[in-house]
Amino acid sequence: MAKPRLKEKFDKEITSELKDKFQFTSVMQVPKLTKIVLNKGIGAAVADKKLVDQGVEELTLITGQRAVATKAKVSISNFKLRDGMPIGAKVTLRGDRMYEFLDRLVSIALPRVRDFKGISDKGFDGRGNYTLGVTEQIIFPEISIDKVNRISGMDITLVTNTNNDEEAYALLKSLGMPFVNKNKEEE
Repeated sequence: MAKPRLKEKFDKEITSELKDKFQFTSVMQVPKLTKIVLNKGIGAAVADKKLVDQGVEELTLITGQRAVATKAKVSISNFKLRDGMPIGAKVTLRGDRMYEFLDRLVSIALPRVRDFKGISDKGFDGRGNYTLGVTEQIIFPEISIDKVNRISGMDITLVTNTNNDEEAYALLKSLGMPFVNKNKEEE
């Protein structure tokens, strides 16, 4: 199987760029993308259990890897929610599938967002991880708009092995994430 395009770019170009930029002594210090987690909360699943199955199917189609249903951890009587009820779906991507999904996200899905001007750089958590919210699942070409019962969004978390947001920003920017540079000066 051929190496994903982004993984090849990371190995050949990005590693040396980041090593020089942050004056690392070894290439092992260069930040890496470790996993991508897609999470879809389905609040209406309390009333209709089929919505969770549809959410799992959509995430499976988008990522090419089987998604799992997530269950409620606590009971909340105001929301008619009981402990153990399925209320969402998630999938964790690693390795080649992770790089292929990121490539599709950056080059195909994000440009399909209406009035897209770039993604915010405020989604970092202080530990080198970045989360962005997608409001419509139909931006992914794998989802047929005819088969969608309801438009729903999802959270996409990019997890890196660094604890520094600046290093993670530089890594994701070099991997092609289209950040809007309001607060940070252009490198």
